Amino acid sequence: MARIAGVNIPTNKRVTIGLRYIYGIGETKAEEICRRLDIPAERRVNEMSDDEILKIRELIDSEYRVEGDLRREVAMNIKRLMDLGCYRGLRHRRGLPVRGQRTHTNARTRKGKAVAIAGKKKATR
Repeated sequence: MARIAGVNIPTNKRVTIGLRYIYGIGETKAEEICRRLDIPAERRVNEMSDDEILKIRELIDSEYRVEGDLRREVAMNIKRLMDLGCYRGLRHRRGLPVRGQRTHTNARTRKGKAVAIAGKKKATR
């Protein structure tokens, strides 16, 4: 099992798919890494040599911000918005959608499980 940037890469998957297990590397960056190092798209992680794994590890360490560093940067950006007290920071602080989505219905992922309000029934005629 290859270990890159502190993440165990699954051995039976293709290299471009396996690299996506690293936080901060998606489809485009994974394909770019393989293209720059001349690794064929069909190659599987368990078919790679130790030299190729070392090259991937060195390239990611030198040119990409991934895992802990990226998570820390994102957290600091959110904390900065909250400290400023701007609208986006307030939305983060309250746990509501930040990018203008509606909250009258939906938004359950951000708001959490719905809580029933006692005594609120539909009025009948």
